[in-house]
Amino acid sequence: MNQSKQNQKKNVEADQLDVLEQETQKRELKKVPEDHKPFSYWLEKNHYYHHRLKKFYRFTIPEGMRVLALQCKNGYLLDAVKPSYGVGIDTDPAVIAEAKETYSRYHFYASALNDLDEKEPFDYIMLSSITMDTYDIQALFESLKPFCHAGTRIVIDSYSYVWEPVLRLTQKFGLRRTTLFKNWVTSSDLKNLLYLADYQVVHQSRFMLLPVYLPVISTIFNTIIKHIPGINRLCLHQAIVARPTFIKRDAQDYTVSIVIPCKNEKGNIEAAVKRTPQMGKFTELIFVDGNSTDGTLDEIKRIAKKYPDKSISIHVQKGKGKADAVRLGFDYAIGDILMILDADLTASPEELPKFYYALVQNKGECINGSRLVYDMENGAMRLLAFFANFFFGRLISWLLSQRVKDTLCGTKVLWKEDYNTIARSRSYFGKFDPFGDFDLLFGAAKMNLKIVDIPVHYKDRTYGTTQIHKFYCLWILLAMCAIATKKFKFR
Repeated sequence: MNQSKQNQKKNVEADQLDVLEQETQKRELKKVPEDHKPFSYWLEKNHYYHHRLKKFYRFTIPEGMRVLALQCKNGYLLDAVKPSYGVGIDTDPAVIAEAKETYSRYHFYASALNDLDEKEPFDYIMLSSITMDTYDIQALFESLKPFCHAGTRIVIDSYSYVWEPVLRLTQKFGLRRTTLFKNWVTSSDLKNLLYLADYQVVHQSRFMLLPVYLPVISTIFNTIIKHIPGINRLCLHQAIVARPTFIKRDAQDYTVSIVIPCKNEKGNIEAAVKRTPQMGKFTELIFVDGNSTDGTLDEIKRIAKKYPDKSISIHVQKGKGKADAVRLGFDYAIGDILMILDADLTASPEELPKFYYALVQNKGECINGSRLVYDMENGAMRLLAFFANFFFGRLISWLLSQRVKDTLCGTKVLWKEDYNTIARSRSYFGKFDPFGDFDLLFGAAKMNLKIVDIPVHYKDRTYGTTQIHKFYCLWILLAMCAIATKKFKFR
């Protein structure tokens, strides 16, 4: 019975693709006659517009990825993101011929998507303005599934309907390339169609308030004024980054590395070992000592001998700060999944399986703890710190275009392969963050990873004193917000 249902579903999907292909061919036959100018002519004529479009894709798609571009034109956007392996397809043979001549290192095909012989996964799939000229957008999203793996990102940009009169007028006077506009879909429409096709929106944005170049004015409009509520709805482009949710994993197939940075936490070491549950196929505990003076290092060695059934490794920092300790631990980690557990145990180790299952069940790719949901123990967090964390959580959420309620909760979980990608791109933000929380959150947002909050029960310390100084912490929060503003918004 199940096999019959699966075959029936495949037949329905095949019929959808056939309809999509037929309508695409009809669209090409009915295409508005053009003046036969090469696409490079329009790139030069509207240089500033295409410069801003390339800038958006360069920010969104890191270099060195496997990228598939649909309706790729002459391949200029594909080349802009510098893929390690790039494939472009377009049903217009003229632009594909130009693409092959201009960017010979990539693979270009004058065909429809389902005509490609090889169905291989890509890291990013670019859909630039294609949804505006597609007969069935949901069927288009369905047709992308054979080209997706769990980490694939679908990047979609389309014009805002408020610009329709302007775009039609500029076409009439030969100021832009003639294009058919069939669908004027909103971001809400696209989000709904993605949901129906089993994709989840990671974040959405608007860009290019002024698509023509006016010295100084264009820069101000496109980097600052575009963020003003209400005015940002006047941007020419609306963009969405989505990820597949139809790919499932077996929860028992993965290994876990838990990094426990510690400095003067002698009284918490044994409890950390005893209370941390085993997860997946294998769980290792990596203690990173920050040159403690209370005998923490000796205690870790003693506990490692006392619990030989536990996989425990010990490392000593050469640098300073929690971020340095976490990075050292991650470098030695052998697990598929990386976790951070603060040695003060103010966030309960017993809650780590929630983070594990959220990750392997594809609920998100950067799982962040939040101390600001459940009732806290008395003394766990001062009132001023609570309101500061709440305020900065709202601000960081706006800056990253993803919800992050508590930025400084020490419990964070992500895939090791994703961390490695973040680490390779760390120079984009620098190493200013002494805690490591912003390093991961900013890196995850830049890599278009889905950030998901999981509430934790925040406890008061039972041993030692906090390593955090409130005014120093406030300064770091302000500095991190300034960096995020520059890197994510004013670019």
